[in-house]
Amino acid sequence: MKALSLFAGIGGFDIGFGAAGIQTELLCENAPCPRDVLLAQFPDVPIHGDIEDLEKVPAIDVICAGFPCQDLSLTGPKKGLEGHRSGLVSHVFRLLDSTRAPVLVLENVAFMLKLAGGSAMARLVAELEERGYRWAYRVVDARAFLPQRRERVILVASRGDIEPRDVLFADEASAPLIDGPEAGPHGFYWTEGRNGIGLISNAVPTLKSGSTIGLGSAPAILKSDGVIVTPDIRDAERLQGFMEGWTSAAAHRGGEAARWRAVGNAICVPVAGWVAGRLLQPGAFDVARSRALGEKWPSAAYGGPGQRHGVSISHYPHWVERDQLDRFIRHPGHLLSARATKGFLSRVTQSRSSRPDFIAKIQNHLTRMSPAKDIAA
Repeated sequence: MKALSLFAGIGGFDIGFGAAGIQTELLCENAPCPRDVLLAQFPDVPIHGDIEDLEKVPAIDVICAGFPCQDLSLTGPKKGLEGHRSGLVSHVFRLLDSTRAPVLVLENVAFMLKLAGGSAMARLVAELEERGYRWAYRVVDARAFLPQRRERVILVASRGDIEPRDVLFADEASAPLIDGPEAGPHGFYWTEGRNGIGLISNAVPTLKSGSTIGLGSAPAILKSDGVIVTPDIRDAERLQGFMEGWTSAAAHRGGEAARWRAVGNAICVPVAGWVAGRLLQPGAFDVARSRALGEKWPSAAYGGPGQRHGVSISHYPHWVERDQLDRFIRHPGHLLSARATKGFLSRVTQSRSSRPDFIAKIQNHLTRMSPAKDIAA
């Protein structure tokens, strides 16, 4: 199979697809930082800039697109597909029409299923059904593969031999998740506090490209020994399934902050690889998992012209065993500074969901800090 990669970012789809045996014929990415990465990492693949003027494309079997999430995210302007950024998905359908590609794979944030009653998903599947495509989607958590909680909607559509539900619903695993306050490493958003801080055991919360106080996307890790650090960009790359140093070609575009944004906007590589593997070798969907599709869009569903069904299935297609988060992290990272810790404490203590045991650990870290040790986060 051959692929057209739209909104290619730093190539998450293309690494995962390539490893499975699906070759990317053309990359399309407009942002300078990700383009630098693509030029360095995929020197033999043509790159087009603006999707709005992309017309001529090679013969392909599948279009993949992690289209912009800014208007669909919980922290964004929430304009949905009417917003300029997320609304660019209209060009995916334009190119779907011109290429007659038999398969489409889309990826975006899970919040799109809740925003405005799931109007974005309703529009996406309506566009697909008008074109005669069968479709299926599933919320997949990257914790199935790596120690990062990252829930994303994966949508597969087909009007050929591939049955989308046999791609997305053939695999399910039990996840030995422990999200309580017990000992062990925890990840959280130190740039948040009054709202959700993303506290999670033995993983980091979703790597992202911003925060409510306008700082970068690096989360914090409360290590088993009580020290709090923010991870090195090389470990952030690994938390998304990339090789460390993958984005180094873009360092001149704005240093580490630009690389964090690029990594935070990427699709998790092993998630893309799992989808690609099932495109090439579909499994078998158990129809007993089907249920009536109500007014709300569930975390998994399938359909096509004249039919729509919900599906009872977890967010974990697989579960890859892993060491403690402390051992996954290879680089020292940066101590969370006393100033940053104080600011976080001030915010988190105002939160209704704050845990006294967690706050005590943050206070212990602050007590252990001294001017000599204080490294700006």
